[in-house]
Amino acid sequence: SPIKGEIMNYTYIVECGDGSLDEQSGKKNTGHNAGKGAKYTKSRLPVKLVYSETFATKEEAMSREYAIKHMKRKEKLQLIENRAEIFNI
Repeated sequence: SPIKGEIMNYTYIVECGDGSLDEQSGKKNTGHNAGKGAKYTKSRLPVKLVYSETFATKEEAMSREYAIKHMKRKEKLQLIENRAEIFNI
């Protein structure tokens, strides 16, 4: 678990207003709906966070983002569904 005040690194998936999925990594996942997100999402607002993972390092988060980006859409949807089942969402 993170230490209080420690900056965590995230890999996350947002669902865009057009139904497409976008994968990102970074220290926080805010700003997309305010037009401050990635170029891809700016024209596909609003976006909704549908999946996230936490990592201790930026490198781990970026590596996971790379792996997710290479998944087929069906695999990404399964990843999202599995996370939702674990947390009863």
